Amino acid sequence: MTEIEGLVAEFAENVAAQTDSIWRGDAKTGNKHAKRYIAAFEKLTAHGDAGRDALTVLLTHPRMDVRVSAAAYLLRYRTSEARAILEEAAKGEGLVPFEASLVLKNWESGTWALDPAEDAAGQPDAPSPASPTKRSRPRTEGTAPNKRRASKRDKPGG
Repeated sequence: MTEIEGLVAEFAENVAAQTDSIWRGDAKTGNKHAKRYIAAFEKLTAHGDAGRDALTVLLTHPRMDVRVSAAAYLLRYRTSEARAILEEAAKGEGLVPFEASLVLKNWESGTWALDPAEDAAGQPDAPSPASPTKRSRPRTEGTAPNKRRASKRDKPGG
């Protein structure tokens, strides 16, 4: 077995193990398996398109969760094949069809980013920094020192 084939097997095994863990209610173990299949995918993409091509064998895997996960990661690279698998899976009910429908929704809205395209220099697109959320902004904006905040009692009739 080559290194790439081993990584494909690792991806499939850990996707299946994560799903099984979720069904048992064991999120901690499920997260451990998720980290492993994500790491396997990253190692596959380090091999470029050869790694992505190797992952396409999982598009016909007997387990729907493995097919859907492979399709989710291959959506940019093998769009028509991956979409067909995701659309078929999304017709069902349950966790895996729900996952498939979310992947399609994110793809259509332009927020999907599991395997971003490379820029002209061959480097992956750099992720843009997240804008600060309301919670992460400092409270200093809009407040003046030594000034009491208004309350309902300050309003007429309040």
